[in-house]
Amino acid sequence: MKMKKIISSVTLLALSTLVLAACGGDKKDDTKTAKDSSASSSSVVKTETSKSSTSSETKTDAKADLKDGEYTLEEKNESNGYRTVFTIVVKDGKISESKYDNINKDGESKTADTKYNKMMKDKSGTSPDIFIPELNKALVEAQDPEVVDTVSGATSSSETFKDYAKQLVEAAKKGDTAKIEIDNKVEKK
Repeated sequence: MKMKKIISSVTLLALSTLVLAACGGDKKDDTKTAKDSSASSSSVVKTETSKSSTSSETKTDAKADLKDGEYTLEEKNESNGYRTVFTIVVKDGKISESKYDNINKDGESKTADTKYNKMMKDKSGTSPDIFIPELNKALVEAQDPEVVDTVSGATSSSETFKDYAKQLVEAAKKGDTAKIEIDNKVEKK
């Protein structure tokens, strides 16, 4: 009986270690692969099963007090030939449209760059023509950048999207429709 408990405990510990290791993620140098690599995600919005009003962790309510209008953020610099242009439209106090995109110097969307999309999809399982619409849809559905999930395979773009969306939501809370310009970091090759 004592031996069964020991074996069960060791097995439980081993399984727990495997689960934690699988969730740990792999931090690798993304500059050698496509900017946004890994596998595609079918769902971008995190679901919450319960909300506790006694939680010690405070969370901003992105839905609260948004002023109607168009709020735009643009990167000043290009990275890999593209820069982010992001506009949210607030109507009746809610985000009604999210227009996040990466455009080149000619104003063409990265979603239309078939060569880039194919290369990235082959390497990571997703591409801008897939994840950009997913991120935009997720923000409108969630109404809060904090609950938009990172798209696997587009980690960098997802994090940029969420960061910029937070800035746009803050501007919408203030009703400040002045364009936000970001002097983004560009990595030299």
